[in-house]
Amino acid sequence: MLRVGINGFGTIGKRVADAVRAQPDMTVAGVAKRTPDYEAEIARDRGYSLFVAGEDTRPFTSADIDVAGRVCHLVDESDVVVDATPGGVGASNRSLYEEFETPAVFQGGEDASVAPVSFNARANYDEAVGADSVRVVSCNTTGLSRLLAPIDDRFGIEKVRATLVRRGGDPSQTGRGPINDTLPDPVSIPSHHGPDIQTVFPDLDIDTMGMKVPATLMHIHAVNLTLETTPTAGAVRNLLAAENRLLLVPERLGIDGAGKLKEFTRDAGRPRGDIWENCIWAESITVEPTTGGRGDCYLFQAIHQEADVVPESIDAIRAITGIAGKETSIRRTNDALGVGSGLLGIDAKSDVSTHDAASDD
Repeated sequence: MLRVGINGFGTIGKRVADAVRAQPDMTVAGVAKRTPDYEAEIARDRGYSLFVAGEDTRPFTSADIDVAGRVCHLVDESDVVVDATPGGVGASNRSLYEEFETPAVFQGGEDASVAPVSFNARANYDEAVGADSVRVVSCNTTGLSRLLAPIDDRFGIEKVRATLVRRGGDPSQTGRGPINDTLPDPVSIPSHHGPDIQTVFPDLDIDTMGMKVPATLMHIHAVNLTLETTPTAGAVRNLLAAENRLLLVPERLGIDGAGKLKEFTRDAGRPRGDIWENCIWAESITVEPTTGGRGDCYLFQAIHQEADVVPESIDAIRAITGIAGKETSIRRTNDALGVGSGLLGIDAKSDVSTHDAASDD
């Protein structure tokens, strides 16, 4: 049983800890917090051993919260550490993990230079096998990687153009905005997402534009792909429906935005209302022939920024420790968490129309 330490117990860390606990081949060695806030209380309620990310344990003692030691003790006791600290902090922790020779999984808020591999399970699992550390790419890059990998494998991608409409902050990030504005973020092109995708797909021709809006629920991507071939829209739908971390949202459900997606998943019993999959509106998938036998494919997808990197973090743990290959790891992760359409009662394959199914022949 692999002992996994989680350094940071905020938006991502608490989700990763719960996901680790659900796996058949892992256990939570403990979690590290810097302050004895409400999330520390949740860690205690979950029964996780709590370590202090700092030298001073007195604030926890004053709050009547027992601690098992400092973060260095957690690193020493763990077979692998997931660094879920705020962006930029992980890089400063790297020397600690190296000191104890503990493999580390960093998150996408870190610069790509923090680890030798930028990781997405669908796209490049094998590159991470045996690495000392990996960086699970950001929520947006994870979502784009999951979408692009199967399309490129089947139809070839000549060019990607993506506009990312990004939430201003997570629900708990009360200090972030914009409160009443719509911002190009950044004004310059490309946004950082294109170069980040290229850390996973080095040869991909991609341009990305970013916008930030006063919302907290999910990101929305408007994606245009120039394909090397001209598949039908039905063929693209069938391909994406077969991917277990892509969820094709059928028109019959009447889900017209992120608000209803979140309401649906909460009603369906997802923990915290989390959506681990890309949500692709099936009726948005459109293909138009262009010159030279190419096709332009268009679609909209929604990405739950708090959740989609969680399955990838679990797979990254298995990759760098070498305890399972790609297909085995993805299957274990999905089964343990309930990733896929089944939990939501959507059978993506049966929701593809008879006409579309025939067009894949």
